Amino acid sequence: MAKHVKMVAQPFLKWAGGKRQLLPAIRLHLPVKFPRIANYYEPFIGGGAVLFGLQPKKAVVNDVNQEIVNAYQIIRDQVEELVEDLKKHRNDAKYYYGLRELDREPGFSRLSGLQKASRTIFLNKTCFNGLFRVNSKGQFNVPFGKYKNPNFVDTVILKAVSIYLNKAEITFLKGDFEDAVRGITRNSFVYFDPPYHPISETSSFTGYSLDGFGEEEQKRLKRLCDKLHGAGVKFLLSNSCCDFIRKLYKGYEIIEIPAARSINSVGNGRGKISEVLIKNYG
Repeated sequence: MAKHVKMVAQPFLKWAGGKRQLLPAIRLHLPVKFPRIANYYEPFIGGGAVLFGLQPKKAVVNDVNQEIVNAYQIIRDQVEELVEDLKKHRNDAKYYYGLRELDREPGFSRLSGLQKASRTIFLNKTCFNGLFRVNSKGQFNVPFGKYKNPNFVDTVILKAVSIYLNKAEITFLKGDFEDAVRGITRNSFVYFDPPYHPISETSSFTGYSLDGFGEEEQKRLKRLCDKLHGAGVKFLLSNSCCDFIRKLYKGYEIIEIPAARSINSVGNGRGKISEVLIKNYG
């Protein structure tokens, strides 16, 4: 008899700055009334570790990268077809680069959502260090990873994610983080996981979107947090532990959390670092 495999929703993509290892700290610092909060918002969904870890019954999730959001929607609506399409891919450098180049061709817009999601997952699982990075034209530009046996057809995880996304009431948005919380009500909770402010010149992972995320964007996010605070909406935000972020959020509670960086283009850039959780409630 085949061994039973428990299906638990968890990230289906490798993600720079993924929050699976920080989930215990995030859970510890959730609002006391979190189980009774009407709506959960996550304006930077990325790899989805916190969404899958908390599994709220009702949520609004967003990302500026439309290919990422499309992958979530396809997993929700067409997971069986997606699994079959993923099986067609080959762990081969020539094949990889041919698929990667599709977003540089006029016909890319004519690909179906299913084809785009399959491409996104395959490239993410077979590219160098699992980075999701695009150039100034919005084109995926990470080289081939040369892994012997990458698991880009993870049927168990994909189906578990699909089950959760169909069970919960989740609204998917593809746009700016400010737009993601428009119309938010007081009985809501927002978790912000923006691209982290770099702690060195080589540590930035802001290239997953065309527009990047520099200091001005960090300041705009802080102004949004102030607006939410003024409206009585609770938020929790994660970011790098650096003077810029600490000064920017002076006045809010800042908790330093040890973490390990597992995805970095430079091997010696991985290891133990500190991050911060910032919240506006007791």
